Amino acid sequence: MQNLAREDFTHIGVEVTDAERLGRPRVSYFKDAWRRFRENKIATLALIILTIMVFFVIFGPAISGYDYARIDGSVRNQPPSREHWFGTDQLGRDLFARVWQGGRISMAIGLIGAFVASFIGSIYGGIAAYFGGIVDDIMMRIVEVLISVPYLIVVILLSVILQSSSIFTLILAMTLTGWCGIARIVRGQMLQVKAQEYIMAARALGVRPWKIIVRHMIPNTLGVVLVAITFDIPGYIFGEAFLSFIGLGVQPPDTSWGALASAAQSRFIFYPYQLLFPSLMIALTMLCFTLIGDGLRDALDPRLRK
Repeated sequence: MQNLAREDFTHIGVEVTDAERLGRPRVSYFKDAWRRFRENKIATLALIILTIMVFFVIFGPAISGYDYARIDGSVRNQPPSREHWFGTDQLGRDLFARVWQGGRISMAIGLIGAFVASFIGSIYGGIAAYFGGIVDDIMMRIVEVLISVPYLIVVILLSVILQSSSIFTLILAMTLTGWCGIARIVRGQMLQVKAQEYIMAARALGVRPWKIIVRHMIPNTLGVVLVAITFDIPGYIFGEAFLSFIGLGVQPPDTSWGALASAAQSRFIFYPYQLLFPSLMIALTMLCFTLIGDGLRDALDPRLRK
């Protein structure tokens, strides 16, 4: 072994000025998540496209200058032109105004349905995970029974019972069993959170169970819930479009993208533009929300934080 002398080493020491120096600026969790989300170019582009679509959904009917329900027999089935940007339908109604008016209902159903289902599923999954044991077993068996019921049957039953095909009936039918998936996701995440030391400390201090669930367990699964919401919104939009397409959705004089596609599918060979625009909006909206959800999943993952 080579002999090393004391002179072979140099004492470097510690700079006092560097002791408190931060390796990176302090940012909050959500600010850092937003920074990483913006680095995802595809998700950012999807957010921009979705923002433009939301703008037209809000202001589009007014921009067109036509009432979406106004009938003009002299301009029936007109192709896209300077006067009617998306053309007209079989009754002479302006399709540009009707497409964006229908977008209001389709997006409203998607957003309201996803948020209601997420709220119910988060509370339900949190209760099941917190109490565990026989309570968890019973609550999860209920979820398995509900999740096996097709929502189409639920929609038909509610339409018959309530004698209505309104927006409220659609949202109620789709959220009646739609929260089950969120409940299972939240339960799985909360079972991990439940084993953390701060939950044990809260229990030891005598904090009530509902406060632990609401203040500690649910906020720590917020990232997973946000991602689940962005993935659920396209499902609700497509579900509404499907129900409207088969005649169980929004009824005239109201309209939606699914209702517009249903009305245009019989004339697709002669007037393809009538089906093109509502179908394109459905596809773009679903794609944008899916890409945004994929970007949020990566951005909100603390393991990818640099």
